Amino acid sequence: IIGVNKMDSTEPPYSEARFGEIQKEVSTYIKKIGYNPEVVPFVPISGWHGDNMIEASSNMGWYKGWSKKSKTQTASGKTLLEALDAIEPPSRPTDKALRLPLQDVYKIGGIG
Repeated sequence: IIGVNKMDSTEPPYSEARFGEIQKEVSTYIKKIGYNPEVVPFVPISGWHGDNMIEASSNMGWYKGWSKKSKTQTASGKTLLEALDAIEPPSRPTDKALRLPLQDVYKIGGIG
């Protein structure tokens, strides 16, 4: 999910042209590092005013929403919350042995 924040600070405020410019540049970048831009939702938001965070904003009437297609589902929406809800949880290999990550090894003197 890519949230394009500070849409209230663009010139003019809530500019569709600026969002399109950012979306184009970031799409090129994420394609270079191995992600498919077709399955990554882009959401214009304003964290200060709460626009498009939980409810769709009237300040960005030009925004038609995001959509993504994956192997198992197709999802669409207009807000950041809907994009977060559309994340597919990874499949867990329950038939294999349990693996826990080791973060650090501590040696405490005088104990043990």
